[in-house]
Amino acid sequence: MSARLIYHEKYVYIDGAIREMVLWQLPDKTTENPHGLKYRLYYGLADGTCVVRYDNETGKGDHKHIGNRQELYPFKDVETLVADFLEDIEKARRA
Repeated sequence: MSARLIYHEKYVYIDGAIREMVLWQLPDKTTENPHGLKYRLYYGLADGTCVVRYDNETGKGDHKHIGNRQELYPFKDVETLVADFLEDIEKARRA
C-alpha cells in the first residue's frame, strides 16, 4: 500500500503569493515518521521565492525553512503544525 493523499489546499493571495498544504497518510509509522504522515506546507512569493516551508523530507525529519534558515520542527499534531505554519506566514507578510 502506498501513501494516501488526505489533504490538499492551494490558495493564491491577491498579491500573487501562494500557500499550499499537502498531507499524506503513510501506510506504516516508522522511527523517522512516528506520526505516520508525510507533509509539505509551502508559502512563496509570486516570483517563486520560497518564504516559509514545513516538511519532513526523508533523512531530515520534521523541519521548517524560514527564508534561508532551516531548523528542526517539534511535530505535535496536525492542528499545531498548520497553526504554526499559518502564524509564520502572517509574520512574513507583516515584515
